[in-house]
Amino acid sequence: MSIPAIIPIYFFYGLAFFSMGLLVMLEGGQSSDARLRRALRPLAVFGLVHAANEWLEMFDVIAIQGGHTTPDWLSGIRLAMLAFSFISLAAFGSYLLAVSRTAWRLILLVPLGLEGIWVFGLIILKGHYSLPILWDVSDVWTRYSLAAPAALLAAIGLVIQQRVFRQAGLTSFGRDALWAAVAFSWYGLVGQLFVQSSPLPPSNIINEVLFTNLFGIPVQLFRAMMAGLAAFFVIRFLRAFQVENDRQISSLQEARLKEAKQRERLRGELYKRVVAAQESERQRIARELHDETGQALTAIGLGLRGLTGSLRNSNRERAKQNLHQLELLTAHSLDELQRLIADLRPSHLDDLGLSSALRWYATTLQERVKLDVHVEILGEEKPVASPVKIALFRIAQEALTNVVKHAQAKTAQVVLTYAEESVHVRVTDDGRGFDMDAAGSAKRVSWGLKGMEERTSLLGGKFEVHSRLGEGTTVEVSIPYLQEEADENSPAAG
Repeated sequence: MSIPAIIPIYFFYGLAFFSMGLLVMLEGGQSSDARLRRALRPLAVFGLVHAANEWLEMFDVIAIQGGHTTPDWLSGIRLAMLAFSFISLAAFGSYLLAVSRTAWRLILLVPLGLEGIWVFGLIILKGHYSLPILWDVSDVWTRYSLAAPAALLAAIGLVIQQRVFRQAGLTSFGRDALWAAVAFSWYGLVGQLFVQSSPLPPSNIINEVLFTNLFGIPVQLFRAMMAGLAAFFVIRFLRAFQVENDRQISSLQEARLKEAKQRERLRGELYKRVVAAQESERQRIARELHDETGQALTAIGLGLRGLTGSLRNSNRERAKQNLHQLELLTAHSLDELQRLIADLRPSHLDDLGLSSALRWYATTLQERVKLDVHVEILGEEKPVASPVKIALFRIAQEALTNVVKHAQAKTAQVVLTYAEESVHVRVTDDGRGFDMDAAGSAKRVSWGLKGMEERTSLLGGKFEVHSRLGEGTTVEVSIPYLQEEADENSPAAG
């Protein structure tokens, strides 16, 4: 083929690999597979550097056509670029063969070993050949020692990647990887076997001239065709990253939607239980008012009527006894009424603050049940907004109630910490604990924990529970200080 006709072959040969290298560089970082991301970096380098080498060779042909000779320094640059591009291709194939992070480091020995063989061969060739023959021999040696093994490594690596794509359900992209492997294997086995004629065997027999005589086309055209096919199929399987990203986005959206639905369902159930708890509390209050306060007031009324009769009959001693009994009954009724009011909303919370309210509740709890409760206050006490104060008290109250009901604990500790930007409450017990996974399952929802978490989230706080069977339970809640009084209307303040 005439020299002008081969120039476009070099151009499109370089263009194919340049396009591949550029797109791999732009798109290769999107893969979620760290192994593939790492492998594509040297592939991008191969495409860009090898394209530059082919275009330099094209300009060299143009220069020769114009009667100019190639300077030795430019021939040296071309040889270095050719070797570096194939070492990068070998690194690409090697990374695809690595299956673990340890293998990633060890696999670099393959391209480094090829580089060592190449350099050692150049040193030997330099002792046997002189310029300008040395450049031709060095080009042939580079293709034998680097190009062919690198292309075969890339082909094997792409076959491995094809299996990975198939396992991920990306069958069509697996086929693209397989076809790219076929193109690289032909590029290495045939394209790099038929090299330019030189004194280095077997290039003195198997060379470009023989290829042209056998197939009627120059070997550069065959390389360009294989380069085009390899680039085409590599670019095609790069689309797998977009499909993978779309899958991940869709999966994330589905997970968020499912989580939102689950949260709304739990909110609905929690709301129902809150309403049921309110009704139950109202019934308890009505029952206690009827059984305790109502009956006491009835007794006081009857006692006053009896006192009136005693006074009419001038029975002062009997009247004195009735007055004393009425005094005791009234005092008992006031105690019961104060207890009922304190259960609804302890006055200590408003009058003395959160620290005193927690200490008061711990004391009253110890009087009713066999549980040793310690309260510890850390940090300098700061003003706490009413919604935060109420929420933290109710959470500590609910946590201690759970300890009494379920933990079978002997001691419990309540730690109130005033931090720089938030206030923390931690309730710890030495009870039997529970299985966190079972408690978090949809079939077994802990509504007490969900209620505490809901109170915390409504105030922008953080709620955590830590428990293991036989090792007790820790409930931790942290809520930022709120300064705006408008927050008192928050549902968490109830």
